[in-house]
Amino acid sequence: MIPILDHTTKLVAGFAVGEGANSVLALPAWSMAKRCLAVWKASLEGVVVHHDQDPVFTGYAWTGRLLADGVRISYALRGAPENPEMESFFARFKVENNSLFLDAVTLEELKAVVAGRIQYYNRERRHSSLGDRPPLAFIEDLYREG
Repeated sequence: MIPILDHTTKLVAGFAVGEGANSVLALPAWSMAKRCLAVWKASLEGVVVHHDQDPVFTGYAWTGRLLADGVRISYALRGAPENPEMESFFARFKVENNSLFLDAVTLEELKAVVAGRIQYYNRERRHSSLGDRPPLAFIEDLYREG
């Protein structure tokens, strides 16, 4: 699974699930994230995409696409300790949904389960760091206030 997570709002703006982590999987996750941002009329200007130095995120296909889209790319030099938001997301997401993931027999079933759990995560799961609101409610409040 490759999620594109906004560290401020905790929103999973895009994701993809596949048999292995590679650019073929990562690029659709990025496309989904861009569509999500477009819904909120958010500009890519000033956006920083931060991740580890896994080959998925250092290869030409990924870096070329993101740079062409005008975002800044940031890398964790020491791995997980420099990306606590993503590590926290993965830890909670896996623990909270482990039995559902294990029940999926096929990749298509797993994709459907993950999609449903991401919907729950974004729309219903409360986050203490967001005032006990789900990410989409937090974003809606930001737009009302702004």
